[in-house]
Amino acid sequence: MRQRIMVELICAVAVLWYAGQWWGVPIAGGVAYGIDRILKRQVPAAVRARRDRAGADLPLAADLLAAALRTGVPVDRGLAAVADALRGPLGESLDRVARALHLGADPPEAWSHLIDVPGTTRLVSAAVRSSVSGAAFSGALTRLADDLRADRAIAAEAAARRAGVLIVLPLGLCFLPAFMLAGLVPVVVAALGDVF
Repeated sequence: MRQRIMVELICAVAVLWYAGQWWGVPIAGGVAYGIDRILKRQVPAAVRARRDRAGADLPLAADLLAAALRTGVPVDRGLAAVADALRGPLGESLDRVARALHLGADPPEAWSHLIDVPGTTRLVSAAVRSSVSGAAFSGALTRLADDLRADRAIAAEAAARRAGVLIVLPLGLCFLPAFMLAGLVPVVVAALGDVF
């Protein structure tokens, strides 16, 4: 919070200094307010790193839980084993779910501990549906893990394509002056030398 206030203050003072007039005061206030709104929307890096790590571990967790359930282990004990194997932010969330199920919580309430982890909505809905209907949960987990891996591959390919598009402008800004100096300027100077 202190850092955000310092950034806002520095930006407001910079606008005031640059303007150097009385009309810079409302502009500086607007800049400080705008920066405050932007910085409040930003997710802290530590929170983002925890979410990314949990999302990256989710396909493995689904595969491990599916394997545990195929052996006949109850869901709460399978979740506890997967949580011990994974550790990290997803392991902590899975451990909370396992403890809640072990203590007899309703499945929607117990599985709600995973809502903060990105990509778990399908896992939670499959778990709740399995607890209500008695459908095989391990098959849904295997399909979910495959879908998550496919989604990650598609997202990586899209990011690579986006990077190729975004690199065009800086490259153009670097090569255009070089082309002008090395290619066009000598031709223009030679043509003007012949004319005059």
